Order: sequence, then structure tokens, then C-alpha cells
Amino acid sequence: MALHKHSIQPNAMERRRFQRVKVHLLGRYMLPDRREFPCQIINMSPGGLAMLAPGIGNVGDRVIAYLDHIGRVEGKITRIIDNGFAMNLGATPRKRDKLAAQLTWLANRDILNLPEDRRHDRIVPRNPICLLTLEDGSTMSCRIIDMSRSGAAIAAEQRPPVKSLVSLGRVQARVVRHLDDGFALEFVHEQLAETLEDSVTAR
Repeated sequence: MALHKHSIQPNAMERRRFQRVKVHLLGRYMLPDRREFPCQIINMSPGGLAMLAPGIGNVGDRVIAYLDHIGRVEGKITRIIDNGFAMNLGATPRKRDKLAAQLTWLANRDILNLPEDRRHDRIVPRNPICLLTLEDGSTMSCRIIDMSRSGAAIAAEQRPPVKSLVSLGRVQARVVRHLDDGFALEFVHEQLAETLEDSVTAR
């Protein structure tokens, strides 16, 4: 019995140490055949992650990914999930500590409901009517209520699903929540103040 108890203890410790947190990070990944795809991370720990991914490899395949806010990670596919896969992360203890700190910051940001756009002054564009391209490639006209260098509030009859990827003019963005008369976007990359208006109203 003692031997059996000893053998399962490290696994239990690993599970506690690497508790996964829900995060919504965008990135790109490469499979062993060198094909690259965009992805969205849905949960992550310093020891592994699960991602929504259009190109799914096989269990055991090595994957290299570049994630917003995190940087480069690599590991092997451990299981296939709906519309994606889970993978472990090969990392040194130092890299795992850094990942733990980054994930704590990202999780706290989401819990406090402080998206990046709250840090920047919000403006109303001179021409608020713009074109939104949805995840399936279709487009719709909408009105910008206000915006900042990292996000925008949009008035529209249609509301794309939360977490879906869209383009506001030339700017890639993610739908972060629905509003009474529209939805809120967080830009994938922070924009320059001087080119923001031209970029979001470009057609």
C-alpha cells in the first residue's frame, strides 16, 4: 500500500501545482509538417494548455506556438478535443515560473473585468460608420460608439458571438462582451493613436 501511495503522490502534486486557468489568448502554431494556423487558447497552466485550432495534428505530435502576451511555447499534443487539441508544455523550471506569473496577471485582469482598452482615452471618430468582417468572411456595416487604441464599442443590430475574431476596417479584434445595443471589441494588437481612425474606417 505504501508503495502504491508513494507512486500516485507526484501526479496529485503536479495537478495542484499546475492548475489551469481560463484565458482567451490568440496566437499561431506550427505542426511537424510545418503548416501554420491561427489559434485561440481557452485554458492554460505552466504545464499545458488547450486550444481551439483549425488544423489538428495527432497525439504525440510536437507543436510550436507563439501566443499574445506569452511568447513562444512548445510541447506535444496529449489529446484531441472538440475543434482543437490539448498539449503539454516542455519548459525549464524558470520558464514555468515566468508562465505562472504571466497567467496570474492575465487571470486577474479578466476577473477584475479590466480589458486593455480601459487604460486608454476613448474617442468618438469623425466618421463612425465602418465595415466589420466576421469570422466566416461575411461583412456588415456598423457604427462605432467610441474607441481607444486597444478596443471599441460598436452599435449594430447583429451581435457576433463572444470570443469570435473579426476585423474592424483593417484592425483585427476579438468580441469580448455583448452590450444592450451592440458589442465590445478588444483589438488583437494595440493601435497607434495617429493612425487608429484611418485603420478602423478603412474599406
